[in-house]
Amino acid sequence: MRDDVTHGVPAPRRRSFLTYTGALGAAAVLPPALAGCSAGPESTNDTGSGGSGKDRTLTAVIGYGNDGSWDPTQTASAFAMAANNHIYEGLLDTDPISRVPYPALATTVPTDPNATTWRFTLRSGATFHDGKPVTADDVVFVFDRILDPKTQTLTKGFFVSWLKEARKVDARTVELVLKFPFPDGLARLTLAKVMPKHVFSRPGAWDDAIKGLAVGSGPYRQTAHHPKSNTTFEAFAAYNGPRKPAFKRMNWLTIVDAAPRVAKISGTGAGAQIADNIPYANIARLEQGGLKVAGGAGMNNLFLMFNTQHKPFDDVRVRQALHYAIDTEKMVRVALKGHGKPASSFLNEDNPSHRRAKTVYDYDPAKARALLKAAGVKGLKVEILAVNVSWIVDCLPTVKSSWDAIGVETTLAPQETTAVFTKMDQKQDYQVVAAASNPNQFGLDADLVMHYNYGPDNLWMHYTRWSGDAVARQLFKDMDRATREPDPAKKKAMIQDYIDVVAEQAVLYPVVHNELMTAWDPRKLTGIRPQPYPGINLLQAAWT
Repeated sequence: MRDDVTHGVPAPRRRSFLTYTGALGAAAVLPPALAGCSAGPESTNDTGSGGSGKDRTLTAVIGYGNDGSWDPTQTASAFAMAANNHIYEGLLDTDPISRVPYPALATTVPTDPNATTWRFTLRSGATFHDGKPVTADDVVFVFDRILDPKTQTLTKGFFVSWLKEARKVDARTVELVLKFPFPDGLARLTLAKVMPKHVFSRPGAWDDAIKGLAVGSGPYRQTAHHPKSNTTFEAFAAYNGPRKPAFKRMNWLTIVDAAPRVAKISGTGAGAQIADNIPYANIARLEQGGLKVAGGAGMNNLFLMFNTQHKPFDDVRVRQALHYAIDTEKMVRVALKGHGKPASSFLNEDNPSHRRAKTVYDYDPAKARALLKAAGVKGLKVEILAVNVSWIVDCLPTVKSSWDAIGVETTLAPQETTAVFTKMDQKQDYQVVAAASNPNQFGLDADLVMHYNYGPDNLWMHYTRWSGDAVARQLFKDMDRATREPDPAKKKAMIQDYIDVVAEQAVLYPVVHNELMTAWDPRKLTGIRPQPYPGINLLQAAWT
């Protein structure tokens, strides 16, 4: 989410999110036996193996970094998550738009979502990209890693509260044993990508996964990975699953800066057929050039994250003051060109569980000054550590001018997403982080969205240094009770109630929710469905 989530979320969106370790690699150094991960083109102008007609290479531009983790159990990198959806499979996967689960490696979706044991039979003939068969041992291997109390993974937060264990029945049959009925868990199974035990159980393999090693059973195999540049793919000839590869080869370029990203898809000599994260200011020109530009509104947001151990941000009044001070309507009008809304809850307004929070940070500079005065804060100087995702950079001047106007001297420090979150992983001091996030990379249900950002062992709470606070400890208890609530209406109300606490505390909270835009050439591509979260999904696309 950091790119998003962390978006490219950020998590965090991000936004490209890193991992819990923050480990990076200049280029993936992979075992020779994994031929699908051999070296390839390093230039973002090189489309790989070329080709013509239906065999030509599809070139895509991703507007987020490609130097975050590729480990499916760890990553929230927009680039890596989108790519992994083409490389790996879960027992079930979800449609990228509706998020309805469908059989992927499993042959069927369980008929009783309320059961406390789900049994799955693996698809006959399913093989990994190195030719080895997919077995129940591989499934159990991944779930054991996710549920291992000694191993911190991002996906743990999506499963550990409700999933007890995964167990092998026979070579092609597995059972998931739940702690209590949890129908929402079916859609979450797409987050547990099945990885080959024979590859990732060897020493150092998880570090290789962070750096870009990707071996799955999906329709595309990775052929080269160059952080800061591009990743290439080719159709996996032995794939026998539900969503067949339509492109013989793909080359995904990472271009974070807006101008070269737009240039790459523009004009008669365009070097790419599709690009995400399209700046709003460029929509009309791209449409005039014959491209289709469309988007979707979801959880994508600009959020502020405070270091609650750095005074005066331990004072809730200071955090609230800085939110009230932001002219969000101006931000939507000027930076987002109308493609967004000021946050009225942690959840976006289209989320089925959305309710206007009891605390909404409508623009109120007088209230902001009063809160700072009540907190005894004078002459505050703030440096905003921000990601350099293009639309975030467009929003930052509004934050600065708004804070300057209430007497808070503000400095902007945008930098690469990986640099920002490496500082977080290294526990460096900071005041405020501004970044992009979109939990919808992982799913739509509110329980998942909130646990992604809040929880006692959550990565974000480590960043904010807030989890030891008495309010936080009670919040976590309320969240766990809501997870276990079997009645959907009661569960929804419980979630909405604790979101009111999250809004009031403003430790990590969205400023605006915005629409994400994708552009493509309809004369060359068909079946494109733009996502309301970062990245692209080409599993139902094809050449025109």
